[in-house]
Amino acid sequence: MSLSLRGRTGLFGGTFNPIHVGHLRVAEEALRQFELREVVFLPTGRPPHREVAEGVPAEDRYTMVRLATEDHPRFSVSRFEVDRAGPCYTVDTVAAMNEQHPGGVVYIVGADIFARIDTWHDWPRLLRSCPFIVAPRPGAPVASFCRPPFDQAEVRFLQMPLISVSSSEVRRRYRAGLSAEGMIPPAVDRWIRDHGLYGVAPSGAGG
Repeated sequence: MSLSLRGRTGLFGGTFNPIHVGHLRVAEEALRQFELREVVFLPTGRPPHREVAEGVPAEDRYTMVRLATEDHPRFSVSRFEVDRAGPCYTVDTVAAMNEQHPGGVVYIVGADIFARIDTWHDWPRLLRSCPFIVAPRPGAPVASFCRPPFDQAEVRFLQMPLISVSSSEVRRRYRAGLSAEGMIPPAVDRWIRDHGLYGVAPSGAGG
């Protein structure tokens, strides 16, 4: 196991449907706790395991991530998976990003998602391809990662409170006509309302 992740690029993948303050907090903590060079958000184009909830197009999800991160000097958003034809497999993304970032990469993921790593495409190779920074999530205690197959990977855990906000809860609130204030960045809220996502009546002329 390497002693430090300092100077590596953090890769933060997900559907980001929509991106919320919990995602941003995880990225901030990963930067700070592990002295990363930057965090690159990677919105998924076509997830291989499931359909995107409510059919929100990749371009909308990419734009929402861009709006949420544009004021942070060490955050960026990549179109790599958005522009990729066919399903996007994390193992292929990590291999490509390793070539683009000679300082090395590390993959940032929620504990609930990481716990199901054995359902991912070519997961043994993925576990060996880079270190992982794991964010705490309800129902996925650290102890659950102290056994195979996680012993094949270099795993680090973020020291931070559990993130209570979720994209599904944000979507539910919009569907119910409730405010999502404090759960997502204001610029993302404006995009959702202007474009009529998640059941919101479009506020912009022509939708």
